[in-house]
Amino acid sequence: MPSDLTVVQPFEQRGFGETLGRRGLAPLTRYPVTTLQINVGWRCDLACTHCHVEAGPNRTEMMDRRTADRILTVLRGSPSVTTVDLTGGAPELNAQFRHLVEGARALGLQLIDRCNLTILLEPGQEDTAEFLANHCVRVVASLPCTTEETVDAQRGRRVFERSIEALHKLGRLGYGRAGSPLTLDLVYNPPGAILPPPQAELEATYRRELRERFGIEFHRLLAITNMPIRRFARMLEREGKAEAYISLLIAHFNPETVAELMCRSLVSVGYDGRLHDCDFNQMLDLPLGSKARTIWEVSDLAELEGDHIATATHCFGCTAGAGSSCDGTLR
Repeated sequence: MPSDLTVVQPFEQRGFGETLGRRGLAPLTRYPVTTLQINVGWRCDLACTHCHVEAGPNRTEMMDRRTADRILTVLRGSPSVTTVDLTGGAPELNAQFRHLVEGARALGLQLIDRCNLTILLEPGQEDTAEFLANHCVRVVASLPCTTEETVDAQRGRRVFERSIEALHKLGRLGYGRAGSPLTLDLVYNPPGAILPPPQAELEATYRRELRERFGIEFHRLLAITNMPIRRFARMLEREGKAEAYISLLIAHFNPETVAELMCRSLVSVGYDGRLHDCDFNQMLDLPLGSKARTIWEVSDLAELEGDHIATATHCFGCTAGAGSSCDGTLR
């Protein structure tokens, strides 16, 4: 499947909602909610070029205890939810991170920490890896390539070296080992304005390279398409590739991905308690497609089942090629 900007053929530009309608796939509505994704704040120790959140060390947007407690209350009243997905920024930097992990674990929920790896080596985070292991938190860790040059260009100086050190730290605790309950998944993001290569082939390359060079094991590789939002969108604009990248996504629209889109079984809540259909919509300030707008306006996330999902042009990023979600490709 072509993924280079230079091979995209001419096509008729259409909005995402119109495209769904022409394919008989509209309206896009929500299934039962099984995952609550919580963006606890935008502060991060890194400032990656592909970041759709535009997170960084100087961001001050952070969730407070009142909002975290309300989220736990709603989770307690939402039996359809099985998974809590914690993201940021670097979610571990938020003072409510451990409170949310402990509270969700007490409810018997599965937990995901979207970890940038380097945070595990930062001052004040010395015991974070052990905390994650003690609570059986699934770690979904960013590692956009197996080479130092590419990772550092995308994420910052010495990030690759420090990421390998953090992976070894997790490995010593049992993360990524065959038969271990401590799940370690890695995330690949393309280095620029291209679609990810086939996930299975890429995973095999990662597994071979990381095992042979560093003795690192992991469970799965998740290939995720870069979304043309915030920092990555501005990078595309600076390079004069914004229009071509959107064209690439639209030209590779795959209707077979629509039934499996993550927004159909997921709800996103921001650091301020506002509800969105996904983390990408949250960054574009697109409100939830239903009447409820904040975590204080719902008592059971089942109330959102069947509601329309807000869409825009960036949604072509989740439906291009093999599709993309927070759990990797869709097809």
